[in-house]
Amino acid sequence: MSRLLGIVFCASVFLAGGYAFSPRSIPQFPATGLRVDTVLLLDAARAGARLVAAGERGRIFLSDDEGAGWRPAKSPTEATLTALYFVDARRGWAVGHDAVILRSTDGGESWQQVHSAPEEQRPLLDIRFLGAEHGIAIGAYGAYLESRDGGRTWAARRIAEGDRHFNALAAAGDRQYIAGESGTLLSSEDRGAQWVALASPYKGSLFGILGAGGSDLVAFGLRGNVFHSANQGRDWRAAESTTQASLMGGRALAPGTAVLAGQDGTLLVTRDGGRSFTLHRHAGGSAFATVAPAANGDLLAFGERGVTRIPGMARP
Repeated sequence: MSRLLGIVFCASVFLAGGYAFSPRSIPQFPATGLRVDTVLLLDAARAGARLVAAGERGRIFLSDDEGAGWRPAKSPTEATLTALYFVDARRGWAVGHDAVILRSTDGGESWQQVHSAPEEQRPLLDIRFLGAEHGIAIGAYGAYLESRDGGRTWAARRIAEGDRHFNALAAAGDRQYIAGESGTLLSSEDRGAQWVALASPYKGSLFGILGAGGSDLVAFGLRGNVFHSANQGRDWRAAESTTQASLMGGRALAPGTAVLAGQDGTLLVTRDGGRSFTLHRHAGGSAFATVAPAANGDLLAFGERGVTRIPGMARP
């Protein structure tokens, strides 16, 4: 149990310094009384023109004005939610602790719990759909769940030896990628039917991976470690990140342009496909879990204090 808590802390709440799970008394408010700036948010996604964010205690928030205002959505769980994915403006999924998987068919307004296995003590940490019907969810101790019916039902698979934790899923071109504990890097060329281990440049935990345009990949994790591959993960080299803050998430904004987010208000920006990064540290030092661009070119950073707007950072 102690090992599980340590891994979950690193993988999904390391960025908050224990904020999400420290014992504290929180009054029970009705959903309409929740404020986004009082919640640790761990992921965000677009549902058409809408932004959806989720995090601790099963909280989900919606914005229909590019992040200017946020309102709570109804959630059927109090398990911390770690990742979101929408295939279109209406159909989306959320995953989190207790192996919870939630499904929405109305753009995030309401959610249905379609899977949960708290007795397994294997939190889910990321989710992605390869089309409308085929979904993959991953998490602690090599957890790998798959759906072939649009996320209504889920079945477990074993895709690798050992019990290393799978932290992040990504797609680049016609390939899928997984990054995880102890430098784990996996690749699939057949939409997840088979996974092959890639030679890893790092033995520490990788918390994220993303496609940065063309054949460029970026993998990142503990102590500011960032690695770039120009050939779909066959070879990697360390990128100059200029920080030792752990990096928890990120997003590609345009071909060649991406932003990584982490502790101490850290944001790393690349405009050359991940070969080099420029460090921006937001005043106040809030820990960030991920980012999303707003339509006006601002960058929205999600994390320890809800949503932080950084003017102009998402412009080309």
